[in-house]
Amino acid sequence: MRDADGRLHYEELMGEEGFSSDSSLLYHREIPSAIVATATWELTDQATAPNHPLRPIHFTLHDLFRDSEADMTDAVIGRRLVLGNGDVRISYVVAGAVSPYYRNAIGDECVYVESGSGIVETVFGALPYRTGDYVVIPRAATHRWLPADVSRLYAIEGQGHIAPPKRYLSRYGQLLEHAPFCERDLHGPAEPLLGEGSDVEVLVKHRGDGPGGIVGTTMTYATHPFDVVGWDGCLYPYTFNIEDYMPLTGKVHQPPPAHQVFEGNNFVICNFVPRKVDYHPLAVPVPYYHSNVDSDEVMFYVGGDYEARKGSGIDVGSVTLHPGGHAHGPQPGATERSLGAEFFDELAVMVDTFRPLEVGEAGRTVDEGVYAYTWAQGRSGSLR
Repeated sequence: MRDADGRLHYEELMGEEGFSSDSSLLYHREIPSAIVATATWELTDQATAPNHPLRPIHFTLHDLFRDSEADMTDAVIGRRLVLGNGDVRISYVVAGAVSPYYRNAIGDECVYVESGSGIVETVFGALPYRTGDYVVIPRAATHRWLPADVSRLYAIEGQGHIAPPKRYLSRYGQLLEHAPFCERDLHGPAEPLLGEGSDVEVLVKHRGDGPGGIVGTTMTYATHPFDVVGWDGCLYPYTFNIEDYMPLTGKVHQPPPAHQVFEGNNFVICNFVPRKVDYHPLAVPVPYYHSNVDSDEVMFYVGGDYEARKGSGIDVGSVTLHPGGHAHGPQPGATERSLGAEFFDELAVMVDTFRPLEVGEAGRTVDEGVYAYTWAQGRSGSLR
């Protein structure tokens, strides 16, 4: 591919799993490997502590940031780690400032927009985002966040790739009829985004000997990384809005896999949206008490009124951790109150992990301390 003067563009094949999975060809104006300097990028606190003694926890995420801080906080450096393990890290940020150029060289990112709007500029082009969007950014894709207004962002960072569940896909990769969303709901960049400049710094998060095996490097590029005049392929960033998710319902209670939207390495992402609930005449609409013996469950409450948690202090902006090894379910009285309900007006994002989660700096800061004892109606002993 040549420019108007006959000069060859520089091809970059960006591919997953040793070029044996999805890939895209990007056509650069300049050499994409040309760095002129590197330096250490000191990450925010990435250390985690075990959830021991084991207990369910309620985190109040809206207490992490003051409104006055938003204009000085960006979506990359400002993230604070709530929970993490070797497969996934969950962070939260309230951002109003433009972020640095950034890429995650460890895994894909799936960022849920609790509220706000703006643009994510990427090497593939620009992605507008709005409240309710999942913004899915492939590993190693250079990008930056430009909020149009204050954006509350819930960042799910994988150690590998994040994609629709395999059971939703045909053997050739098409979303099937039983899937709760389809290709027309996924919105990628519309056109190339060309930047100008030299000595451009890009923050790179990558593997190393830091807490959690994660470190950062600042790479300075001779020319602007946004110099891709065109690309083709099946690997690219996109948005999917939670309002376009079509919930699966039934006569009796549907288990969490019915609410799945994405999967990663050793974790899944589900969402609970406003929906008609069980219509069997003897149905109990709220969930049964359950022990997800292979998983820790993290629920982020983003809208509506979550029926099963009434009376526990859970509100919009809350996150609950229900660890494997602890049976959990509706709060006292919720089962009886739900009888006869036909519709639940609730909105939540859930992450289930197959390895135990540890608590990050932000999680320790906004652990409200008493949620574990709400099933006993406030009766609690001391932590030992």
